[in-house]
Amino acid sequence: MRKNGPAVFKGRHFQEEVILLCVCWYLRYSLSFRDLEKMMTERGLSVDHSTIARWVLRYAPLLQTRMRRHLRHPNRSWRVDETYVRVAGRWTYLYRAVDSEGNTIEQDHRFIKKRIMASQWFRSIEGALHTIQGYEAMHMLRKGQIRWVKRGDIIGQVRFVNQVFGLTA
Repeated sequence: MRKNGPAVFKGRHFQEEVILLCVCWYLRYSLSFRDLEKMMTERGLSVDHSTIARWVLRYAPLLQTRMRRHLRHPNRSWRVDETYVRVAGRWTYLYRAVDSEGNTIEQDHRFIKKRIMASQWFRSIEGALHTIQGYEAMHMLRKGQIRWVKRGDIIGQVRFVNQVFGLTA
């Protein structure tokens, strides 16, 4: 653990880069927490899957909040769409807004539902809210909706996430 890292990582037993790597991989790819636990073990780190789950619940909403100020501005013509997801065994509404160019302001249902099914749904509303915020943040980044990062620029996306968390100058 570093002594002078960003305040949001204070008190963590792992380096900030490891935490962000696990959070971003979980939010970007169809991986389970146990998959990430095994991947970290292959790299010589012993991280429990429940620790990674807590990291996602803690840092996914922060990622989304910090990314919002860097989004490209949507146009004025938009629509609202809705779908359902299972949370704690009950069906719950999930809304999204789409502008006339196809840019989402909120959830992109096809991507979100794919990720939710891979993670085997949610156990609580709070967990669903926090995780879906992270899914959407990574999806907006991947789609090129961030002003400073081009679509398909993986290295630029990693640098951007590190920058919004204060890990790079």
